[in-house]
Amino acid sequence: MTRTELKDFLEAKVVAYNNPKFLESDPIQIPHLYTKKEDIEISAFLTATIAWGNRKSIIKNAHRMMDLMGNSPFDFVMNHQPADLEPLHPFVHRTFNGTDFIYFIKSLQNIYLNHNGLEGIFEKHQEKDSLQPTISKFKELFFELPYEQRTTKHVSDPLKGSAAKRINMFLRWMVRDSSSNVDFGIWKNISPSKLSCPLDVHSGNVARKLKLLKRKQNDAKALYELDKNLRKLDPMDPVKYDFALFGLGVFEKF
Repeated sequence: MTRTELKDFLEAKVVAYNNPKFLESDPIQIPHLYTKKEDIEISAFLTATIAWGNRKSIIKNAHRMMDLMGNSPFDFVMNHQPADLEPLHPFVHRTFNGTDFIYFIKSLQNIYLNHNGLEGIFEKHQEKDSLQPTISKFKELFFELPYEQRTTKHVSDPLKGSAAKRINMFLRWMVRDSSSNVDFGIWKNISPSKLSCPLDVHSGNVARKLKLLKRKQNDAKALYELDKNLRKLDPMDPVKYDFALFGLGVFEKF
């Protein structure tokens, strides 16, 4: 395909998959349960954190996380008492367990009390062209409280070679405009042009077939290569093509 043909093909797939029908089988349905900004942010961040593996299992366990917080995530984060954390201990999703969940609650409280919230960190530390260094700074601040080493693996660091799929997905949800009623667009001071594709096995395989990606591993170097090629197609909103790549991989077995 020529670049024009490729762009037209992907644009059509974006239209097909960037719509509310997409919510029915996607973890982004969890933050769509809420209307308050902070509830959306926190539910989205926690859901994205456990977004690997079977999608039905992700959605089921994200609902359970919300239930354990009384379906008021921001209120729970800010006002929980030590006894309120006890029911979180048995929680488990793959390698993310109750110990990790409890730390995340404490760290989120610290972030909202001392760092102007999740948006505040990403807005303050954003760089000119990319949020990947910002994610690394976010991880540093996220673990400024006493923590168990096992919990650190649940927040990726692009500067240590990770494609940071889950945090990049969370950032897409928060930053991309809400006109299609899928993403939220509630973070107004970060440009969608800085977003990176949530690179996973599906989007990576499709990107390779479409010659948008040569590198075989789904790591930070691959993400940089994919970002560069997607920005050639749409420099202002490159991550809209996540819908096309993911949809082609998951729903069309491209």
